[in-house]
Amino acid sequence: MQAKLHLDKEFTVGEVDKRIFGSFIEHLGRAVYGGIFEPGHAQADKSGFRKDVLNLVRELDVPVVRYPGGNFVSSFNWEDSVGPVAGRPRRLDLAWKAVEPNLFGLNEFMAWAKAANTEAMMALNLGTRGIEAASALVEYCNHPGESYWSDLRKSHGVKNPHNIKLWCLGNELDGPWQVGQKTPDEYGRLAFETAKAIKLFDPTLELVAVGSSNRRMPLFPQWEATVLEHCYDKVDYISVHEYYANRENDLPTFLANSIGMDHFINDVVATCDFVQAKKRGHKQIHLSFDEWNVWFHSNDADKKLAPWTVGPAQLEDVYTFEDALVVGTLINTLLRHADRVKIACMAQLVNVIAPIMTRNGGPAWKQTIFWPLFHASKYGRGTSMHLKIDVGHYANATYGDVPWLDASAIQSEDRKTVTVFVVNRHAKETIELTGKFAGLEHLKLKGHTVLHHADIKAVNDEKHPDNVAPVEKAVGAQTAGTLSVGLGPLSWNVLRFEA
Repeated sequence: MQAKLHLDKEFTVGEVDKRIFGSFIEHLGRAVYGGIFEPGHAQADKSGFRKDVLNLVRELDVPVVRYPGGNFVSSFNWEDSVGPVAGRPRRLDLAWKAVEPNLFGLNEFMAWAKAANTEAMMALNLGTRGIEAASALVEYCNHPGESYWSDLRKSHGVKNPHNIKLWCLGNELDGPWQVGQKTPDEYGRLAFETAKAIKLFDPTLELVAVGSSNRRMPLFPQWEATVLEHCYDKVDYISVHEYYANRENDLPTFLANSIGMDHFINDVVATCDFVQAKKRGHKQIHLSFDEWNVWFHSNDADKKLAPWTVGPAQLEDVYTFEDALVVGTLINTLLRHADRVKIACMAQLVNVIAPIMTRNGGPAWKQTIFWPLFHASKYGRGTSMHLKIDVGHYANATYGDVPWLDASAIQSEDRKTVTVFVVNRHAKETIELTGKFAGLEHLKLKGHTVLHHADIKAVNDEKHPDNVAPVEKAVGAQTAGTLSVGLGPLSWNVLRFEA
């Protein structure tokens, strides 16, 4: 099968905000206890942080991590998580029916974030709490001193403020599963008043309003419209959440789910722009796609877990090779919308629907989905470019005509390289991709990384951590400014062009 790629340096989408490669740590399952934090482990440092996990997080180069939830945050008292550990209360976590011992809290997370070379995206509880608690937390984290909450932080041994710049105004408050569910008007008013208080403290802080929990929610997109009509003037982003599944074992539809993500983004952008027009506003609201991933493998197993334990093995999806292909297409979609999607968080980072897995007391390893995120984080920073691929389609009952290839293109920040990420959705055919680049005639294909496995259900595990791993493919003779390469069936490809 033949395909032709069209790329022109003059046709760009927008700059890629590095925070599009973010992730998420919630107090859920073994994300914290047994994930990033395990005192007594052979790899634990003096703070109890697992160094093997830290190394993998640094390898991903995660620029921002959302914390501490998620559903967890909607009934969380942040004061429980600071101060002397011996004096912190054990609390029941209503969201996940677990026990939170508060052995790892706010200041521990900020110390971990520094060790991981990442920044915090802090979520506020607007489920059971509100303006006063949110303002107190911002003051505790960001004020230098000589106020009640900042001096309390200093008494806890943290002299300098954390200077957290990015804040979520709650989580999924349209959801009936959420502690403190609200109507769009209730939430919009609360978000506005909370944002107003935070901006009075520091107008440079960035705020994310809660969007619909997913595209299937009954109030979508009216929720977004109502919420933004209340708080448009005070917020910078609205959140987008979606997870993708293959419960029917329907690979063609599963591989086409990125089209659903594309539609979701377009719908939210249109709603944001409608509110901007209605308010005669000059500010564009951007998107924070701060929960996204494949999630379905662990659902039945989680139903059998005993409630009210610390760090249960919840949501521990073991990812297959086909999941990695889908993650690749989802990353491509985010990059193609870099003009409006400025933040994105793969949910989550360790153990809980995550690219990194651990065994308590044992090793850490990379799941199959680690690799597309790693490649995008390494090569996907710069300017997102419009690209067109002439290629055949397959008919799908859910998404209509689905192109065999899914791709994105990024020009590096120094303008010296272009990287094209491509997923071949075809299960049997190698697709011969050719093309000419307008205005980029000085570039030549110098590298071709491929992620492929003969078994689409193949996984990485403790005994076989490299079962699904990328390989470098020979590129052959290439003419500058042109492309000629074979993309094997069911493969994730990273094509690197350099001067």
